[in-house]
Amino acid sequence: MNFALSAELLALQAKVRRFIAEEILPMENDPRQTAHGPSAELRQELVEKARAHGLLTPHASREMGGLGLSHAEKAIVFEEAGYSPLGPIALNIHAPDEGNIHLLEVVATPAQKDRWLRPMVQGHIRSCFAMTEPSPGAGSDPSMLTTTAVRDGNDYVINGHKWFITGAEGAQLAIIMARMEDGSATMFLTDTDRPGFVLERMMDSLDSCFAGGHGVLRFENLRVPASDVLGEVGKGFRYAQVRLAPARLTHCMRWLGQARRAHDTACAYANSRQSFGKPLGEHQGVGFMLADNEMDLHVTRLAIWHCAWVLDQGERGNFESSMAKVISSEGIWRVIDRCVQVLGGQGVTGEAIVERIFRDARSFRIYDGPNEVHRMSLAKKILDRAAAAHV
Repeated sequence: MNFALSAELLALQAKVRRFIAEEILPMENDPRQTAHGPSAELRQELVEKARAHGLLTPHASREMGGLGLSHAEKAIVFEEAGYSPLGPIALNIHAPDEGNIHLLEVVATPAQKDRWLRPMVQGHIRSCFAMTEPSPGAGSDPSMLTTTAVRDGNDYVINGHKWFITGAEGAQLAIIMARMEDGSATMFLTDTDRPGFVLERMMDSLDSCFAGGHGVLRFENLRVPASDVLGEVGKGFRYAQVRLAPARLTHCMRWLGQARRAHDTACAYANSRQSFGKPLGEHQGVGFMLADNEMDLHVTRLAIWHCAWVLDQGERGNFESSMAKVISSEGIWRVIDRCVQVLGGQGVTGEAIVERIFRDARSFRIYDGPNEVHRMSLAKKILDRAAAAHV
């Protein structure tokens, strides 16, 4: 790996950093932010700012209107965008749209791209990815899928429940994972205003950084034309892997930016706040926390960059993305938690951005597969590799 950044990438990094500092940070106290994410009006204003600066949806292909960033280039840009909770919304690189855009670019037909992907890349519509279900349905174990799709003439009829569906409120497109009669899984594309597509309720959660919050969906004889199957029938689990490994990594990139923001805030406070006759940061207890922060940020960034490099070589990167997800989510949590401690009273109130980052970040150890599931997957691969080495 070459850790040097090209002149073009350094310029793009600086451009995004300026954009976040000058255009987005001043909007962080905008009252149009709700418990379920920024309002549609606020989101549109943020998107228009990014569009005006040529930074909208940079991960999309140039053909679709993006910058065609590689995974390694995304690591640089997404970290900068993540410095503000509103940054990923503005650049249109937030979950689940970022992962859905990648999936549709790889799998969708030209007609499906024209109908849904182009408006998504242009920031005109949002999407959701409907896979997770309430018990006894699919959660960490996707094989437990209970939502069904049955062929009926030229349509598929879908019935089932989904929950914790990020971006559900206000999404115009849903990607639905459903079980077929033979036990396989298929992905379906659907407009959310079709009869039988029901948003039952919104779920209250610790985080408030995702546009559209997290919703509970119900499908009641939802009819989806066969032309709206995403990819091939029966290959839903395979396509999920196309989406999940890169999308898992971009979560890490964005959260790294949030952790760096918390660390910068704590460093500034430790330099300015006086305690027992000297700056707070000169006390070893505080200084050591800042040093530990710097090391966790460094290791997290290295794990992200390595996994991005693996993906850019054309590898699946499942093993590396699982490691990066666990390393990142636990590393950034330690950083943010230390920052709360350094800030003291300000760290547990809205007086500093760190309290908001703290609430938003806790769920990262659960999103895109709980860390325990990733450890199980890693352990199986490690044991399989060890067994193969002794054959």
